[in-house]
Amino acid sequence: MIIKNKHFNIKQIAESGQTFRMNPISEKKYSLVAFDRYIEIEQTEEDIIEISCSENEYELIWKEYFDLNYDYGKIVDKLTSGSDEFLKAAASYGSGIRILRQDPYETLISFIISQNKNIPSIKACIERICKVYGERKRDDISGTVYYTFPAPNKLANAEKEELRNLKLGYRDEYIIGAARAVAMSDIDLDSLKNGSHEDAVNTLKSIKGIGDKVANCISLFGLHHIDAFPVDVWMKRVLSEYYQDEFDPKQYNGYAGIIQQYMFYYIRHIHGIS
Repeated sequence: MIIKNKHFNIKQIAESGQTFRMNPISEKKYSLVAFDRYIEIEQTEEDIIEISCSENEYELIWKEYFDLNYDYGKIVDKLTSGSDEFLKAAASYGSGIRILRQDPYETLISFIISQNKNIPSIKACIERICKVYGERKRDDISGTVYYTFPAPNKLANAEKEELRNLKLGYRDEYIIGAARAVAMSDIDLDSLKNGSHEDAVNTLKSIKGIGDKVANCISLFGLHHIDAFPVDVWMKRVLSEYYQDEFDPKQYNGYAGIIQQYMFYYIRHIHGIS
């Protein structure tokens, strides 16, 4: 399936910190495991993407997953013609980033794992739990063997020592608790998705091991509340160095999360981190 879109760059999305199961195969080609499926995505030209799926599968899953009904161009144009010099540069540099519509439960567990870890370490931990607790599958097109993300009941019934052996450290208890909350319907992620960002953050923070930053990441990347504005160490650096801690995300109400992604991606580039 071939998609033409000026604001759809696979490398930028893969390196934007929002997803941990999109990995490079070559310079312009990436693999992705999501919704129990495996696809390969290639940037054949600056504005052309090829996805290894049928048109029907694209319409059912990947069009929404990549948020292709949303016009990111209007945001980029607004920022690059504005007066904020840092945002002008950030939006121009990361103009191909899109906020993925990921599985809320997978995002919940993934960002619990992400605490105090760098991205390569997070990815390695997630692949380990997928191999142990997920389902082994083989892609019909490429023949690639992959592992699905573990179902809530699988992680809910995991032993802490088993998870700790997978180098999850103190997060083992948090992962089991969050998975149990989902498995037993103590938390309704679909309801949070359809509600407000503020309600989602407050509910997520009631789960042991989830603080403000992780709750905002889950709200943005798992529930698609694009008014969320997660602040990690990189964002603190942006806000301190370029805005003297006086930046107000509310001035970008309704798309502050997109602003956050441009900022995050650009500051890491400035400091030579991909």
